[in-house]
Amino acid sequence: MIFEDNVLTQEGYTYKFTPLACSNCGGACCTGERGYIWAKYKEIEKMANFLELTLEEFATMYLRKVKHRYSLVETKLDVNNYACVFFDNTIKQCTIYPVRPLQCRTFPFWETFKNDIDEVKKECPGIID
Repeated sequence: MIFEDNVLTQEGYTYKFTPLACSNCGGACCTGERGYIWAKYKEIEKMANFLELTLEEFATMYLRKVKHRYSLVETKLDVNNYACVFFDNTIKQCTIYPVRPLQCRTFPFWETFKNDIDEVKKECPGIID
């Protein structure tokens, strides 16, 4: 990713992203339909250390196993509306931001959105064509 003039770009993507929109967004990328927030072992270690928990404590409280992978658990906010367990709905921010998983760090530059700017615009108000 390239950051220039408060705008992020990613090679191969037709859109740009302005992180300044995050402060007014309310956490659209952290809330919504139920899904998966994938985390790899090294990321899990970093999150556990950040929270001053053992791996076992972290796994028990914050992970769910999906086949051979791990996803962060979600909190139900309302009917069909969930949030990442680390999303603080009061202040509308991630509580583990410095150690958030790769999936979160690369949003909105996901392969799913690469050729679907209309869909990514629905998910993120910081998208610029």
